[in-house]
Amino acid sequence: MSAVPFVTIAMPCLNEEGYIEACLESVAAQDYPRDRMEILVADGGSTDRTREILGRLSAEDPRIRMIDNPDRIQAAGMNQIIRQARGDVVIRMDVHCEYAGDYVRRCIEVLERTGADNVGGAQRPRAKTWFQKALCAALTSPLGVGGASYRSAENEGFVDTVFLGAFRRRVFETAGMYDPKAVTNEDAELNQRIHEAGGKVFLSRDIVVHYYPRASYAALAKQYYKYGQGRARTLLKRGTFPSPRPAIPFLMVVSGATLLATSRWHPLTLPAFGLYAVATGIEAIRVGRREGAPAIPIVWGIFPVLHASHGVGFASGLLRYGLDPDWAPEPERLDPIPVAVGTGEPLEA
Repeated sequence: MSAVPFVTIAMPCLNEEGYIEACLESVAAQDYPRDRMEILVADGGSTDRTREILGRLSAEDPRIRMIDNPDRIQAAGMNQIIRQARGDVVIRMDVHCEYAGDYVRRCIEVLERTGADNVGGAQRPRAKTWFQKALCAALTSPLGVGGASYRSAENEGFVDTVFLGAFRRRVFETAGMYDPKAVTNEDAELNQRIHEAGGKVFLSRDIVVHYYPRASYAALAKQYYKYGQGRARTLLKRGTFPSPRPAIPFLMVVSGATLLATSRWHPLTLPAFGLYAVATGIEAIRVGRREGAPAIPIVWGIFPVLHASHGVGFASGLLRYGLDPDWAPEPERLDPIPVAVGTGEPLEA
């Protein structure tokens, strides 16, 4: 990369009129050199005021450009952006996140310092509502996140995956682009291919981004059900996981269902469920008390929602994608395009 790499900010969106303007304003105000950055937004056919807002913002700031994403899925939108990106580095951003003012600069610094192919920060939750505060507490627990490295703001080092990501352009030429049919788990699946291609992924404490988690039990259950489906799809597609963590909730659900179905022949069902209740209750007290006593029962209820929703979603994904795989045999790879050093412009332009 050149001394000051040209950066493409990649942002898929759909019906984000309440968030897109504030998000783009914060991205445009990054302390990275203005003339070394472009901001590409892939809109999936928004029916609210998102496209109107994007049109106005792009007229005010020529770095901002809207791209159509007819497939609507975020991963497909990322591919639309990557095909048109002029950057030496492609940094994925999400509309519902808040980024430190030095986010882009830190990503570039960590890429250059570590030699990694993709870098990112921890997935730091931030709360507005009482339920979100309890959920943030639950997500600090190994029972809530399974010990995933990218969930901890204190971790640093080479890992299996990171939140969002800042990619060297060559990643998409060697490991391939995003799986355009992946509704969830697309980042982890791409990072798995980066590792398989001999690349490295680095998690840095210096890269700071916050996101707002779901605000109700129902929304959380729906989210983790989809997560489970996506991780089952990745397992069937790649044939392996970097770690066994994603399968643990599924194994818990299978074990619980088996105990219930066979309870007439053994006395283990009540003790097993009682042990689970005690373990999650103790953990709810440990992580929830910092938010006050009223948060503890909410956290206690969050744990089984996370585990059961993910586990049932995983089982559903194994059945759905086992019967009807929807992925291509090989990932689409970005065609290498010679880029003039330090300009971000194709040589033929």
